[in-house]
Amino acid sequence: MRKGFLAVGTVGLLALGSLTACGDDSGGDQAGSDKTPKIGVILPDSKSSVRWETADRKFLEEAFKAANVDYDIQNAQGDKTQFQTIADQMITSGVTALMIVNLDSGTGKAVLDKAKSQGVATIDYDRLTLGGSAEYYVSFDNEAVGKLQGEGLVKCLTDQKVEKPVVAYLNGSPTDNNATLFKNGYDSVLKPKFDANEYVKGPDQDVPDWDNAQAATIFEQMLTQTSGKIDGVLSANDGLGNAAISVLKKNKLNGKVPVTGQDADPQALQNILAGDQCMTVYKAVKQEADAAAELAIALAKGERKETGQTVKDPEGGRDVPAVLLTPQAIYKENVKDVIADGYVTKEQVCTGDFAALCTEAGIS
Repeated sequence: MRKGFLAVGTVGLLALGSLTACGDDSGGDQAGSDKTPKIGVILPDSKSSVRWETADRKFLEEAFKAANVDYDIQNAQGDKTQFQTIADQMITSGVTALMIVNLDSGTGKAVLDKAKSQGVATIDYDRLTLGGSAEYYVSFDNEAVGKLQGEGLVKCLTDQKVEKPVVAYLNGSPTDNNATLFKNGYDSVLKPKFDANEYVKGPDQDVPDWDNAQAATIFEQMLTQTSGKIDGVLSANDGLGNAAISVLKKNKLNGKVPVTGQDADPQALQNILAGDQCMTVYKAVKQEADAAAELAIALAKGERKETGQTVKDPEGGRDVPAVLLTPQAIYKENVKDVIADGYVTKEQVCTGDFAALCTEAGIS
């Protein structure tokens, strides 16, 4: 088993609103009804993906306000020391539930364990903390995300009729368990192609901290190393994909080399409309935020809910109660779905030269 492998304990998408209450148990009264419910949320950064500030923060705030519960949402901006400082401040300020998106499992575990020791209930949001003690894990099925990326790249290479294409990998951060899961997913699609000698495995590199500037440098080196012979790029998210596209543009190769992504951010949707990016994966963050908020609100009040799903933490060896949501592949023909869902606005995507491309794509 790969170190980061995450096993889905039960099959099926948990419909929002179907979380069922159960009696206080195994720490359900940790938060304690004698304390005023308050929820702390620590987001990881705003550099690796715009989603954390533009989507997650917004949707979590809306859910907490609707429930009339006190909350504090802060962003560690990629700084592990700051992450721990924020957690300490939140615990001291009396949060009764703490939700984190870890920067790595080591610091994440330290924060979760300290919170637990202080009687604060915890949730892993979007990323599982390996060996951690969170009471719930809320995310998307991340191997399914990677599988959609692999299938997307195969589709685009097939559409372009590329013979025996050389495929390069720009993987996510090695400290992020999700990056391992994404790679498990796209490897499950692409490795059989390499093994059958239908595709050629090109350079395969992780990008530390999902850093887009480093990704551009790494991809430039990949192009040099292969004398410009890269026919497809499996990029683990839109930021890395855009970094690769910027290098391809400099070499007048954009549009000729399919590039994948994930997050469906406005720039990626523009890249797709322009033909510079093959596809992205849309994760309806509102669903994720609403599911996590529902659990956090219950925990903050000293209640627990059944999720009907678990994931296996391979380091801690425990089954973590989980909500795993279903991702969606986005190509040029269904970019409009992301806008219709309210994740991004037409105004963000259909600017300048993209207005005509939006009209062509049926975005009204």
